[in-house]
Amino acid sequence: MTKNLEHKFSMLIREIRKEYIGNGPREITTRITGPWVICEMKGNLTNVEKFMISSKEGELMVHEARTELVKNIYKDPELVKRIEEMMNAKIVSIFTDINIEIDTAMTVFVFDESIMDKE
Repeated sequence: MTKNLEHKFSMLIREIRKEYIGNGPREITTRITGPWVICEMKGNLTNVEKFMISSKEGELMVHEARTELVKNIYKDPELVKRIEEMMNAKIVSIFTDINIEIDTAMTVFVFDESIMDKE
């Protein structure tokens, strides 16, 4: 059952990223462990962003813009509601970062109770 929920969550995150950023990650791996849902996303950068990161200034700009954009996405109450309904738990906090060099982003969703106990 966990694998199915992880897959559904990955699909929701891909949909959200496409809707808000314009393109979704090439690959998403989601793992549920207790109250944490951890998403690893590879292949996030657009062609323009890939061009921009050829300089140190561009790399810093893309990193900051991506990180802030993702943080702002999860401030949307309707979006939070969709995620919470899927997981049947309330989000306590969200941690996100991207490693520009390897084009991999990580987002950790922390819920108010164990997701695994709900299966």
